Amino acid sequence: MASPEGAARMESRTIDVVPESERHGTPRSQFTLWFGANMQITAIVDGALAVVFGADALWAIIGLVLGNILGGAVMALHSAQGPRLGLPQMISSRAQFGVYSAAIPLVLVVTMYLGFAATGTVLAGQAINETVGVDARWFGIVVFGALTAVFATLGYRYIHTIGRVSTVVGIIGFSYLGIRLATQHDISSLLGAKPFDIVTFLLAISLGAGWQLTFGPYVADYSRYLPSDTPAPATFWATFAGSVLGSQWSMTLGALVAAIPASQGGIGFLGNQVGFLGDLAGGGAVALAIYLVIVVGKLTVNCLNAYGGFMTMLTTVSAFRRTNQVGQVVRALYIGGFIAASVAVAIFASADFLTSFRNFVLVLLMVFTPWSAINLVDYYLISHEQIDRDALYDPDGRYGRWNLVALTSYAVGVVAQIPFLAQTLYTGPATKALGGADISWLVGLVVTSALYYAWARRTTSSVAVAEPVWDAGQHAR
Repeated sequence: MASPEGAARMESRTIDVVPESERHGTPRSQFTLWFGANMQITAIVDGALAVVFGADALWAIIGLVLGNILGGAVMALHSAQGPRLGLPQMISSRAQFGVYSAAIPLVLVVTMYLGFAATGTVLAGQAINETVGVDARWFGIVVFGALTAVFATLGYRYIHTIGRVSTVVGIIGFSYLGIRLATQHDISSLLGAKPFDIVTFLLAISLGAGWQLTFGPYVADYSRYLPSDTPAPATFWATFAGSVLGSQWSMTLGALVAAIPASQGGIGFLGNQVGFLGDLAGGGAVALAIYLVIVVGKLTVNCLNAYGGFMTMLTTVSAFRRTNQVGQVVRALYIGGFIAASVAVAIFASADFLTSFRNFVLVLLMVFTPWSAINLVDYYLISHEQIDRDALYDPDGRYGRWNLVALTSYAVGVVAQIPFLAQTLYTGPATKALGGADISWLVGLVVTSALYYAWARRTTSSVAVAEPVWDAGQHAR
């Protein structure tokens, strides 16, 4: 992949370190990937939920801005690790958890990817069916699954290419939808229609922050090919700007759409998201173009889910098999199996099951904030960006098999959030006392960070190892 000719080949790297000879690109690629991945219909739905749950559109938009900024900062700090380490995100967490125990949160991470892939595939499938005029529900789902399989299997370069395409078509398509919304409805009447409410405002913040935090377990997967001398602030800001601007644009559109009253033609966006956007576009050929915008945006993020799911599964298995490489056939089988599972769920699951499954996935968000806290605190404050990369693949190395400090801090961080949850499946007592406000993600970050930092700084020795130089054959010298 270091040469132009190599750009046409399937990616060969998986969970192994990317050698300097294969590094390429600039931080700008992080902006287009994450901007494109967030210019999509599910982000619109996320913004709409803030209004559906009772927030005024104006305060919902402000809350979403704050949530995206806070969560985006955490997410971008993970991205900045990629060029320095040249590693997928979840492999680097072995430095905190140990080679074996790093697999514990990975099972839940795969479940999250599968849930988002399945529910996103349903929406993309609807858009494909509308585009080609096919009624069979399975048709669009299978076509979209096949497209995802191709790009996710080809790997890093192609996923970034889809991100650039999604950025362009997303800007054009969403700008048009915004213009249509402004000309067809009285936007000013949608803002400030309700008084400020702290509970719904905090909910909007949580929706924005939670959206960004879900990218944390795989964001460095897409920055690890950048040259190792890429300034960390450049990677941080490019990722942060792309993800926050893209998601906020989409969520703002969602909040405004959800606020349209029946008197202005509001028809319940959440009941028919794809059809609503087609109608907003004006129908006809323009609606078909918007359906294609939806497909491209969902394809970008679905490739991230499939690629991240593959990396996560391989990280888990490799811990016990003591390997850091797999062949391209095995790679394709991992990705194909993941996508087949997501397509099967999308086809055979009922609407009620998909709703319940998505709610379950949202509850799982509480397992990612403690993981992020431990990974970031250790990398930036304890290890000071020094990682013994050889030891990440060796259960008998300096990081060992299990790390009691990280596991205990992680468990405490998860349990601490339970009283503060406000989800469909469960509402905690602290949340009820707060009037329904969900601040669980903030509790998870603060409690886990404080406990892990205080404990790990006393028990973790500095990484006094020379940084290895990696040649094209992936051998340290």
